[in-house]
Formats: sequence, structure tokens, C-alpha cells
Amino acid sequence: DTVQIGAFHALAIHVGRVLSAEVNARASRPAYVLRIDLGDELGVRTSSAQITDTYTPGLLVGRLVLALVNIPPRRVAGVKSEALVLGVYSQGGDGPVVLIGPDEHDHVRPGDRVG
Repeated sequence: DTVQIGAFHALAIHVGRVLSAEVNARASRPAYVLRIDLGDELGVRTSSAQITDTYTPGLLVGRLVLALVNIPPRRVAGVKSEALVLGVYSQGGDGPVVLIGPDEHDHVRPGDRVG
């Protein structure tokens, strides 16, 4: 289906840096609770992410990610999830989720908006 460009511009997708990644022991499916720095204006937000098959906490902390931030908070296994971290369903949907994020670059900072 085709969408109007305005639908894309309505999505507030921002660069964030993962500050911490902890296993959510209450989740029915393995998941991490991520704390993500989204810059001065948006602050630090929490997200629940089912990416334990692909990443260890050590691979996540410090990583730049893309996060959708203008969605309502949701309770996920006892965690208030305030952002949706974006990823790719690899191998046609049969493989693990791989996170999307910008390369490390001096010009890209937490809070920068995708456009």
C-alpha cells in the first residue's frame, strides 16, 4: 500500500544511545529493559525489546539506536515502555531481530530526528 509522505513525517523517530540493558525476568518471552538517552529535550526513556537472541547487554550498552517516541507508553511485563526501538526482521522474518541505528559519527547525537 502507498502512504502519503505526511504519514512518515508524523512519526517521531530519534537517535538514542543505550545506557543500560537488563533482562526482564517478568517477561513471558525473553526481553531486555533498555534505558535509552534521547538527548536533552526528550530525556531518558525505557523500552522493552525482545532481542536477547541477537544481543548481549554488553553489545547494547553504548550503541546508537533509532526509537519511535511519539507513541503512548505501554506496560510490558511490568515495565513502562516509553519508546519503540526499531529493528529489522532478518531472513524474511525467520531470523532474529537486528537493530537499526546510525553509524558512530561526530555529527550524530542522541535526540537527532530521522527525516
